[in-house]
Amino acid sequence: MTIDVRKFSNVTDFYVLATGAVDVHLKAVTDNIIDRLKEEGVEPLHIEGYDNLRWVLIDYIEVVAHLFLPQTRKFYSLEKLWGEAPITKYDE
Repeated sequence: MTIDVRKFSNVTDFYVLATGAVDVHLKAVTDNIIDRLKEEGVEPLHIEGYDNLRWVLIDYIEVVAHLFLPQTRKFYSLEKLWGEAPITKYDE
């Protein structure tokens, strides 16, 4: 899902939230995002959580991706923080 926070935050424009089934899946999704954007000449400003693979944050300034394991995503429920922000859901 993407959350459009342009009207609500001066930190970023969009949050991308995704869930990986297990840590190996989460690593593959994270690596794919980083590699494909790198091919386009886009480098992340910052990456957090890659070592423990429960919640990985990839900061591209205008877009911040949050990649979770299912239980971590459920616990933090980041989508609830931006209740009035437009949300776009995608097939999982």
